Amino acid sequence: MAQTMASEPVKNMALAKAINESLRTALDADPKVLVMGEDVGKLGGVFRVTDGLQKDFGESRVIDTPLAESGIVGTAIGLALRGYRPVVEIQFDGFVFPAYDQIVTQLAKMHARSLGKVKMPVVVRIPYGGGIGAVEHHSESPEALFAHVAGLKVVSPSNPSDAYWMMQQAIQSDDPVIFFEPKRRYWDKGEVNREAIPGPLHKAQVVREGTDLTLAAYGPMVKLCKEVADVAAEEGRSLEILDLRSVSPLDFDSIQTSVEKTRRLVVVHEAPVFFGSGAEIAARITERCFYHLEAPVLRVGGYHAPYPPARLEEEYLPGLDRVLDAVDRALAY
Repeated sequence: MAQTMASEPVKNMALAKAINESLRTALDADPKVLVMGEDVGKLGGVFRVTDGLQKDFGESRVIDTPLAESGIVGTAIGLALRGYRPVVEIQFDGFVFPAYDQIVTQLAKMHARSLGKVKMPVVVRIPYGGGIGAVEHHSESPEALFAHVAGLKVVSPSNPSDAYWMMQQAIQSDDPVIFFEPKRRYWDKGEVNREAIPGPLHKAQVVREGTDLTLAAYGPMVKLCKEVADVAAEEGRSLEILDLRSVSPLDFDSIQTSVEKTRRLVVVHEAPVFFGSGAEIAARITERCFYHLEAPVLRVGGYHAPYPPARLEEEYLPGLDRVLDAVDRALAY
């Protein structure tokens, strides 16, 4: 039986710890919730996100799997068919592709294939993004590949509070959720109120009010956008920051509301700009806000190239200067 959680409802914790606490809460509340993945049990995960869960809930609830991502997701689908709510971990973003077939042809389609009779309450956790000096296949941002697939929800928290609550909501969802965890933010701390009533899972949030331009981002880039807004404020520019939180579905209404106020939009994500999620946002907001926009919607992201060696990743990833350059170009119109 699990140990009881700490009594205080509000705690300051790292993003990784917030996910751990959220998984612990879900495991404690529902015996049908399972955690599965490579090294999630005895080791507690390579980032220690699942640390202590197997000790407290046992090997039948927190399951160390073989190194076989397709088998992990396929097993989770079978368990979901039997009424379980599996939470599976893909150890690194680049390791998800052996499971891609299971995710897009089975997990995403089962609900529609059964005319709504079959639910697929499966959460696929994927640590993603760069900034940790890792080797190839450990730093990619493949969220657009999954957002393109009907039947999947795709989300990414940027802070510990969202990490805790969005994981709770993902586990409670009867639809499959791809939960992208920004690994470079795992150790960023913030306040988590476990008694707060969260907003909708797919609702964007304004994290900083502004009047001159909107910066829209999610996951690891939200913190960077805050740094950009601080620098811009020193130059007398007021930037609004919108944390999208969800890539599919996208909260276009909130983006539109912000853009109608600021009249300019820069979308920031780590993934390559080419065919990235920013492209869909730019197209849709241009359609919706054509008569409000005073500059074209600009996008900032990674390059359309394989992820580079660690010593070059700072050149590859969007940084302060690259985002500020886009802000300058948008404000110059």
